[in-house]
Amino acid sequence: MLLATAAWPLAFDMYLLRFSVGDEIPPHQDQVNNGEHHRVNIILKHAKEGGLFICHDAIYDSSRIKYFRPDQSVHQVTKIIQGSRYVFSIGWNRKA
Repeated sequence: MLLATAAWPLAFDMYLLRFSVGDEIPPHQDQVNNGEHHRVNIILKHAKEGGLFICHDAIYDSSRIKYFRPDQSVHQVTKIIQGSRYVFSIGWNRKA
């Protein structure tokens, strides 16, 4: 669910993401037209099983906070086996 977005003065977006049993995000890298794409994911609720965020070169990675460059880093979320997962995601593009 998109919560907010703007193009000026800094292009950004904010999402509330819900992952249910069977949901997953395969390994991928996001494309940007120019500049740097930054993203902070705040895990509001972990799944009981599965739903792990995997990014081997995150800028900051703790149990609840993931800060990474989706334009430079391959990232994924493993399949939700049990429970649900909620994430508050904030992304922005910074000019190079």
